[in-house]
Amino acid sequence: AFFANELWTGADGRAIGLSYFKERGFREDILRKFELGYSPDVWDAMTQKAISSGYKEEHLEKAGLTIRNDKGKLYDRFRGRVMFPIHNFTGRVIGFGGRTLKTDKNVPKYVNSPESDIYHKSNVLYGLFHAKKAIRDTDNCYLVEGYADVLSVHQAGVENVVASSGTSLTVEQIRLIGRFTENVTILYDGDAAGIKASLRGLDMILEEGLNVKVVNFPDSHDPDSYMHKVGAGAFKTYIENNRKDFILYKATTLLKEAGKDPIKRAGIIRDIVESIAKIPDNIKASIFIKECSHLLQVEEHILISELNKIRVAKFKKSAPAPASSSYGQQPQDGPPDNLFDDHAVPGEDTGRTTVTDELQEHEIIRLLLTYGHELVNWDN
Repeated sequence: AFFANELWTGADGRAIGLSYFKERGFREDILRKFELGYSPDVWDAMTQKAISSGYKEEHLEKAGLTIRNDKGKLYDRFRGRVMFPIHNFTGRVIGFGGRTLKTDKNVPKYVNSPESDIYHKSNVLYGLFHAKKAIRDTDNCYLVEGYADVLSVHQAGVENVVASSGTSLTVEQIRLIGRFTENVTILYDGDAAGIKASLRGLDMILEEGLNVKVVNFPDSHDPDSYMHKVGAGAFKTYIENNRKDFILYKATTLLKEAGKDPIKRAGIIRDIVESIAKIPDNIKASIFIKECSHLLQVEEHILISELNKIRVAKFKKSAPAPASSSYGQQPQDGPPDNLFDDHAVPGEDTGRTTVTDELQEHEIIRLLLTYGHELVNWDN
């Protein structure tokens, strides 16, 4: 409330903070909806106001709003910055991001709230409180990098948008999206860092079983800059018409770097298959293998063989050491996802057993019916 009040009624807030947001092209209704604010460039303005209002110093410090220096003096963490409140799932403010308006390169561009009892950045998505209904309604979530990207995309009328809240994308954040939709569309910056981040996030999203598409922005634009360049209508049309599935995105992005070098191209094809191997749903993985074969002009059975090798290696790395039972049965040492063996070339060694999930389940039922009354001892 202090930061918002300063933005709308404070002399410096209106002259500096509000002017900045308006120059960036943000409407007042968006600023009010996301409760944006301004922290005066004064040593302890917020701290003194909070203390005089009855807040305890220890709570201000634990929340990361106030810092105590070596001499024991208190000062504001976010002084001289425009403020982006971070809401939790129910709309309570649990942290902040503060952007400096100074050009001094020694001053960090963004300062974020530290971890606290109420704020764990790896478990929070910026904008989710305002986006959750739209995510459910559209059955899709747009994922961006920064606070300003969320505001711009939201202002363009695309309200199902969230950001990773000042941190690299985490598994917890992906699972949070998964509570509302299985479909994610990445809208990251078009520069090298943004592409790298999108590729990293893409694999993580696939591994959690969600469907992912990517939108590339032209001329190294990010969602914020592109929206303000072309306008809300054209922006919305662009992202709807330029969503690529992850194979097409990864192939076109990485093959540009490889050129005609066959060694590099082989490495990229293997990289794409590794992404497909992360998909837990065998039917989806099979479809993407076919698409990859067509797109990259590589025979499907070769891709399947490579996929099997990757999955077997992952299984062997994560599986516990085999154990024998008192009735002499040895557990299967192959991975449980064998649906691709039906497509293997006859006589080809796929590097794995050919026991299917269904046969394994039948074997478990047989053992339960036959030996269910006995106590089983496992040898270490």
